[in-house]
Amino acid sequence: MTTWYTRVDSPLQSLLLTSDGAALTGLYMVAHEPGPAIGEDWVHDDEAAPLAEARRQLAAYFAGVLKDFDLPLAMKGTAFQQRVWGELKRIPYGSTIAYGELARRVGNPKASRAVGLANGRNPISIIVPCHRVIGATGRLIGYGGGLSQKQALLNLEASVVAGTF
Repeated sequence: MTTWYTRVDSPLQSLLLTSDGAALTGLYMVAHEPGPAIGEDWVHDDEAAPLAEARRQLAAYFAGVLKDFDLPLAMKGTAFQQRVWGELKRIPYGSTIAYGELARRVGNPKASRAVGLANGRNPISIIVPCHRVIGATGRLIGYGGGLSQKQALLNLEASVVAGTF
């Protein structure tokens, strides 16, 4: 199976996007942990489906004009991870929830640590908004791209919602 990839400059840092030729399979910040290394068999193609559309939508997101992404996604993970990632997509733009609330939403209120691990394994950051999950006290914790990037994404969304962007 071929993996296509492209890089996208963003206000945060360079982003790596991957595709299986039909759906987006990854969106990683260069500093993302854990993030993939570009494989020798990967094909660089800015126009491979849906990479060009993902680039367009990301530009609109960072310009403050796009709140909801509409892209085909193919996320590989366990059934539990899939449930967590599905719930992440339901967190409204400009909002945050705590890990405990996310655990409750996936039907296991005592699993906030497991939810945090699944959140950290999200292969399509920003589009599947793992940055919208925060600690119970409102503190920023756990972001593979770095806490300063998480804060920047939350600030962007808050300023758009407040009309100060």
